[in-house]
Amino acid sequence: MPLRSMLTFLLILFAGAAQAATILVWGDSLSAGYGLKPGEAWPTLLQTRLEAEGFRHQVVNGSVSGETSAGGRSRLPAALAQHKPDIVILELGANDGLRGLPPNLLAQNLDAMIADARKAGSKVLLVGIEMPPNYGPTYTRRFALAYTEVSKSAGVPLIPFLFDGFGDRPEMFLPDGIHPTAAAQSRILDTVWAGLKPMLGPTTARR
Repeated sequence: MPLRSMLTFLLILFAGAAQAATILVWGDSLSAGYGLKPGEAWPTLLQTRLEAEGFRHQVVNGSVSGETSAGGRSRLPAALAQHKPDIVILELGANDGLRGLPPNLLAQNLDAMIADARKAGSKVLLVGIEMPPNYGPTYTRRFALAYTEVSKSAGVPLIPFLFDGFGDRPEMFLPDGIHPTAAAQSRILDTVWAGLKPMLGPTTARR
């Protein structure tokens, strides 16, 4: 191969590697892997599935145990600047609900994070959380509705409930009754994958 052609080939090859897309998981302990061994949390499983499906995306898990929507909002701009994600999976709100935060404040923080992500050129997948029944029907309904309203007003896809299909099964949670077990992580991954895969695009798969 002539030298010029070889250099062109290498430049194209390196450019493709540099353009590998990044997915930023922005959540709390439900995504940080609280109570699990390294490698068991669903964001790690997501990286494995992406590779198995032929996608070159790199998963960055920026989740922090105990994080609130306000905390996530304050930290997000720096993370966007650092990682330059193509997609942000926004999973926050559980700790807001446990503290009884008014749902309208949760919605404001989610809206602000979506706006910041879009300004940075990122697409957003919003992940909803539901409060347990003991918080009362009015609060639990308003809390779930906050995610739906933000999704509609911002025009972003929504996964209504991270624990879809097993949220009422105590054996799928650690003794605290809040954090999913290792066995539940594949269920969470399936739920997230259903919303994420349409966002990846057909041109991102390896040929």
